[in-house]
Amino acid sequence: MSVTIYHNPACGTSRNTLALIRATGTEPQVIHYLETPPSREELVSLIRRMGIGPRDLLREKGTPCVELGLAEPSLTDDQLIDAMIEHPVLINRPIVVGPNGAKLCRPSEEVLSVLDRTLDAVFVKEDGEVVPANG
Repeated sequence: MSVTIYHNPACGTSRNTLALIRATGTEPQVIHYLETPPSREELVSLIRRMGIGPRDLLREKGTPCVELGLAEPSLTDDQLIDAMIEHPVLINRPIVVGPNGAKLCRPSEEVLSVLDRTLDAVFVKEDGEVVPANG
């Protein structure tokens, strides 16, 4: 099975996640979701596959979340999904779909749980944090 990452190259966590995937010898399909956002159907499917709610995928930092009133707890899942479709920057990242499921990979080493390959050597993140080999 292939691996897909919904990626934002401006995000350090997303860059580290992509590098971790590649460090396992896997070349993923990279979707720059800000340029090519998922359809409503795709987003709903991703949320379902990850086993989370739309609010759990909503990114607040560096987005118009507060200005759009999306922190309001009375908003429905459909309203939150509609906002993410209209403003893809509201979708938290990176999302990775792999052989072992789909996951919002924060922190980046969470990606290892959805891959079918292991990390055979120590990986050093951009900030110097070390991810030990698990092979």
